[in-house]
Amino acid sequence: MYLLWTVAAAGFAVDQITKAIAAVVVEGHEPRHALGGALTFTAFRNPGAAGSFAPRATLVFTLLAIVVLVLIARVAPSVRSTGWAAGLGLIFAGAGGNLADRVFRTPGFGRGAVLDFIQFGDSGIFNLADQCVTAGALIVLIQTFRGVPLRTVVASPPGSRPLEQ
Repeated sequence: MYLLWTVAAAGFAVDQITKAIAAVVVEGHEPRHALGGALTFTAFRNPGAAGSFAPRATLVFTLLAIVVLVLIARVAPSVRSTGWAAGLGLIFAGAGGNLADRVFRTPGFGRGAVLDFIQFGDSGIFNLADQCVTAGALIVLIQTFRGVPLRTVVASPPGSRPLEQ
């Protein structure tokens, strides 16, 4: 469980720090290129989801992020798998990072736009919170396909149901 919260806190912190830097160094300036033009730093305020999907549904994405955070917080005490803890921690970090933008950035509570600023090649523009969610979801899928249980199952007396912790 400590791993989940450590990953979540670290991911959230790195996301918020990089967004704060991007808001000063990238936003309002010409795009900056690195790695021979393969990497571009350019600011984009995204009110929707990935790829600017549903830009008028900012409040819906705000509420969805809150639900995700609550669900992960509820299940966190029973997570005993390192993989599940890392995956859920990354999802928590990403959802929390983008939720912070939606809550605290203009135009106001629940309607703020997420600051995206990283672009590889011709891909969409994203931020580190987006990458945390993507990596976390990938880890969760791997854990699921490997059959790794989210919770530890405690042996119970014969004839009774196993207890989840």
